Amino acid sequence: MLALIDSHSHFDDARFDADRDAAYQRAHTAGVKAQVLAAVSARLWPQLKTVAVRYPGLYPSYGLHPAWLAEHRHEHLDVLADWLIRERPVAIGECGLDYYLPNLDHNQQAEYFTGHLHLARRHNLPVIIHARHAVDDVIKQVRRYPGVRGVVHSFSGSADQARRLLDLGVLLSFSGPLTYPRATRLRSLIQTLPLDGFMLETDSPDQPLSSHRGERNEPAYLPEVLACVAELRGADPAEIAAATNANACRLFGIPDV
Repeated sequence: MLALIDSHSHFDDARFDADRDAAYQRAHTAGVKAQVLAAVSARLWPQLKTVAVRYPGLYPSYGLHPAWLAEHRHEHLDVLADWLIRERPVAIGECGLDYYLPNLDHNQQAEYFTGHLHLARRHNLPVIIHARHAVDDVIKQVRRYPGVRGVVHSFSGSADQARRLLDLGVLLSFSGPLTYPRATRLRSLIQTLPLDGFMLETDSPDQPLSSHRGERNEPAYLPEVLACVAELRGADPAEIAAATNANACRLFGIPDV
């Protein structure tokens, strides 16, 4: 069994409250030895911290997700700065831009996103970026902060956008959508990316894999994402696991599994 790192999970989500212990054990049994937990709002940071402390191999990240825009206040960025100093997370996020959901003001999203990028540069932390129908604008904002590292999670952009992000030092990560046969652009892209340019994730409990359509997603399914990537690239799963784990360890500064 191959050891794996889930580079993007919401294991603190309330949908795991009823069986979090069992889900954690299922993940471990499946070889998923570490998870990076991405936050969504200041209100939920304490819960994320509690989950990360309770379960070995879970690493916290704190930020303000654009989809939770209605909850955010500008003072939350100041609170975030305090959390970064006190809690020493492995990353800042989830943050970014979402142009798919209606009624999310683009200018307000940009203000919060640039606030995260500013903190990332100040604290030398990577950013976990959400970019839905907004990859070009994400690239424009990241370019304004040279040297900032990070990852666009659940990447769904073009090959050109992927190249531009990698040139900026921003990795890509892939999850359940890659497993759907109709995702032809994504499946073509994963075949050509350099091994040091991407990671694996589940985005649990969201984005279920094709084999779990309609179900709650969970970290235990990460080996299926690995198998899909290996098959599409015609590669040994062990090679993909080693490379993507190394990428996660390097970006987030976490121990190898």
